Amino acid sequence: MKRFSVLVSLILMSVLYSFAQNKTLDKVVAVVGDNIILKSEIDQQYAQYLVQGNKPDEATKCIMLQNMLSQKLLTQQAVLDSVVVEEGDVDSEVDRRMRVMTSRAGGQDKLEEFLGRSIIQYKDEIRIEIKEQLVAQKMQSTITEKVEVTPLEVKRFYDTFPKDSLPSINTEVEIGEIVVYPELNKIEKEFYKDKAEALRLRVKTGDNFATLARLYSQDPGSAREGGDLGFFDRQTMAKEFTSWAFKLKQGEMSPVFETEFGFHFLDVTERRGEQVRARHILIIPENTPASLDRAAVEIDSTYKKVIAGKLDFNAAASLFSDNNETKYNGGMMLDSENQSSRTTRIPTDRLDPKVFLIIDTMKVGSYSKPDLFTDARGKMGYKFLYLKSKTAPHLANLEQDLPKIKDAAYEDKINKTVAQWFEKRRKATYIKIDSQYTSCEILKDWITNPQTAGK
Repeated sequence: MKRFSVLVSLILMSVLYSFAQNKTLDKVVAVVGDNIILKSEIDQQYAQYLVQGNKPDEATKCIMLQNMLSQKLLTQQAVLDSVVVEEGDVDSEVDRRMRVMTSRAGGQDKLEEFLGRSIIQYKDEIRIEIKEQLVAQKMQSTITEKVEVTPLEVKRFYDTFPKDSLPSINTEVEIGEIVVYPELNKIEKEFYKDKAEALRLRVKTGDNFATLARLYSQDPGSAREGGDLGFFDRQTMAKEFTSWAFKLKQGEMSPVFETEFGFHFLDVTERRGEQVRARHILIIPENTPASLDRAAVEIDSTYKKVIAGKLDFNAAASLFSDNNETKYNGGMMLDSENQSSRTTRIPTDRLDPKVFLIIDTMKVGSYSKPDLFTDARGKMGYKFLYLKSKTAPHLANLEQDLPKIKDAAYEDKINKTVAQWFEKRRKATYIKIDSQYTSCEILKDWITNPQTAGK
């Protein structure tokens, strides 16, 4: 009887919620303990799925409902364990998702047309959902934070695979790089600094910051948003940028300053604890023929010392390379699709095609000649490569692939830990799922939950 009264109360709550929003009756598609999941919540997520360019697929709604059910269990436990997230983190994630959705939709107007409401309205609607997702993620992290794998567990995991079904490992390489970007001298930089200063003065004399950012800022990620970067913390931006953002009060504007990206000035629009929301305008200096010549001379000097054995490659990268992503790793590239393991062994099918063309004909231990290149940001520079090792295709084995097998064993243990937690919580929680979803194969463990039997 008590359960029935709780269910009735929850349904009434959903009706009132729907009436307040659209005066249209919403539908409860699932009940998880003291929480409900509404049809409108699934529809909202499905709309995000479509605006990301995915094809319509009703089966996706089954996956979405499963994720929501899991999320409800996690957030209920988070309340008991006092697991919370900062409001600034929620704002940052909302802003990040909206930037992605706006970009994929082809602009704010097109996104609003697709959603049938303004961006501001939509951000308010999804904020609660995103906060719940972040809480659930944090709760799941606490469930698995003490998970570790021992060498014995790694070997046992490996031994579970029949020898004729061991995964095949493609050709892998270890590649180092030393990169030198052209650096403008003080006179060459002055033109771009003055350009940024002229825009700053226009803002001070009354021109609209957002309009100028859209017209002149060279930051592709924020220009279309009027320079708005959303909320960020002290670890997110370049140190010079962070210094000004956290030094200024709300409504104050910085002078023009320089970072590795170019010349900026910023305006703090909101502060929230250890989070700041700011907008900026960026002017990116362009290379001059003289600056390219200086960079070519610099990298050629380093290259000659390395190949002559006068300077160790790793030391040279740490001292002279301008690529901060590799220089602190002795110049060695990391597998971008497996960053958590920080492995330097990269499958050749994941390499940048331009890099592959260079190392494909190289011998292990050799160096390519310095050459001009353009990075992913469109920035020109010079670099040369070092082929440290090359492993032929083979079946996975503990001798050659211990880091990979250890990662897989750890991931397997994480998954089992989470699965066991969910199994235990499902058995102890009242769960009811609408009949329209009972055909979803992915939900069978939720539908057969003992707490719902005979309901």
